Amino acid sequence: MFNNKFFSIISPYKWKLLLVILVNAISLFFSIATMLLIEPFVKIFFQKELTGLSVTGEQVIHFLEYFIDISVLQQSFLALVILLIIMFLLKNIFLFLTQWLLAPIRSDVIRKLRNQMYHKVLLLPISFFSSQKKGDVISRAVNDTQEIEFTVLNAFQMMINSILTLIIYFIALFIMSYQLTLFVLILLPLAGLCISFVTRNLRKQSLEAKNRLGTLFSHVEETISGLRIIKGMNAQQHAQQIFERHNEAYAQTQMRIKRRADLSSPMSEFLGVTVVMIVLVFGGYLVIREQSSLTAALFITYIALFSQIVNPAKNIGTAMSNFKRGISALDRIYEILDSDEVINNIENAINIEAFQHEIEFRNVTFAYEEIPVLKNISFHIKKGEMVALVGASGAGKSTIADLLPRFYDVTSGAILLDGQDIRQYDIDHLRSLFSLVSQDIILFNDTIYNNIAFGMENVDEEKVIAAAKLANAYSFIEKMPDGLYTNIGDRGLSLSGGQRQRISIARAILRDTPILILDEATSAIDTESEKLVQDALQKIMQNRTTLVIAHRLSTIQHAHKIIVLEAGEIIESGTHESLIALHGRYSKLVQINQFQ
Repeated sequence: MFNNKFFSIISPYKWKLLLVILVNAISLFFSIATMLLIEPFVKIFFQKELTGLSVTGEQVIHFLEYFIDISVLQQSFLALVILLIIMFLLKNIFLFLTQWLLAPIRSDVIRKLRNQMYHKVLLLPISFFSSQKKGDVISRAVNDTQEIEFTVLNAFQMMINSILTLIIYFIALFIMSYQLTLFVLILLPLAGLCISFVTRNLRKQSLEAKNRLGTLFSHVEETISGLRIIKGMNAQQHAQQIFERHNEAYAQTQMRIKRRADLSSPMSEFLGVTVVMIVLVFGGYLVIREQSSLTAALFITYIALFSQIVNPAKNIGTAMSNFKRGISALDRIYEILDSDEVINNIENAINIEAFQHEIEFRNVTFAYEEIPVLKNISFHIKKGEMVALVGASGAGKSTIADLLPRFYDVTSGAILLDGQDIRQYDIDHLRSLFSLVSQDIILFNDTIYNNIAFGMENVDEEKVIAAAKLANAYSFIEKMPDGLYTNIGDRGLSLSGGQRQRISIARAILRDTPILILDEATSAIDTESEKLVQDALQKIMQNRTTLVIAHRLSTIQHAHKIIVLEAGEIIESGTHESLIALHGRYSKLVQINQFQ
């Protein structure tokens, strides 16, 4: 039932788990000891004597002889009562210690799984999230990890405790009556097979349910992100219908799982009671037989002990059901953890500390999932130059920008930085040379200070303020309720588009990298904000090598080189003046742009 993935997450705790098992065994020892007191207790209470005891009963009496005179029945009776209370107390103390030792193990397993998931998300290529639903990834990182604690770890704990209980109790039962115990060992596996039949296919159904829940999460995430469009298009009812359809499919799958899982518990109880009744009949027969060593008092003790294994046997069936449900969550988590990172450092990667000469795209071709995006792209960017990429949407401009910091790797050809293929460089060192200002402004639910200094540690406030001033952002920041330390909410939506963009520019200024990538940085803001943003961009571009993806062509007229792309190919290249003189594609784009 347990698989390699499960053992991989609990193997670091094997010694602690052994301690848990030992403490649990001690608790069970005291539990059995309380049951063994029943036989002498019954003898005193009903027969007023302590003769004719079983081997275990004799051992209890020998123990009492160290403390009291067992010939005085009143003293023996009182001693048995006190001993019973002490045994129950010790049993529960060690039972509590078992739970106390297990609690940090369970918490640590889930903590590490979540950390591994988040770390993997940071390592996976951007292309992974183009094919995966973000809501489903979130569901795996949060919901599925919690499911593992509620089902898999609970089932494991229940299974270990129940199996240990059965082993220890069966040893005691075998000593008391091997005939009756052998009979029980034939009945219990038959009951286990019946429960296993009921719980089959639970893992497959649970996996289906979790995939449906991931789809539900994705729809909610898309709804919140696109709420403005949904309301603007008056499409609330349409979005609601999609959600209800997904929710209904998930609810139906969960109902089937719950019905099957819930059946295991009453069936386990029914089979357990049936086994007890059969044991009573067979045991009663053995007591009646004159040659049997099983006395009535010992049989009562045996039944009391046997009744204690009904719940553990039932719990094994429940644990099997829960484990099969929960292991599907572990499968989904490992689908992420085992995903190919694609963008990896080579062995003995080069640490690059500075950009010295030029960037070269040499016959670069790139395809995303076999769909061609760039075809045989070649151009140079010398240090200190501003190079602009223009062209229609889908021409490949953003892809070229994404290839530079290795968000993707080229399909063929090479990108050289100072004459060295960028795949030879250490990824972290390579990316430390770039700053990115995008039309898709990424801010976090944090303070303005932390958003500007994002990814940097122990940054002086004066440097953050200086960066904000250069980005024309400090004028509105100082008017905020807490200045730099104002929390800007989810994705910074409490700010205007121009304000958010100027904060992202301040972030790039503070990083002070030699290469700057501007991906249509002024395309989504109003005219007044554009002037402030454009002024900030002019400041940041000074003495830097800049790759600009242009939306408004008026902003790139002074570029050292303008590259015109169409369908993933370079069709024109030159300065603004030389391209206008060609009267080609760029010239037409400028004319169209002037009328917008």
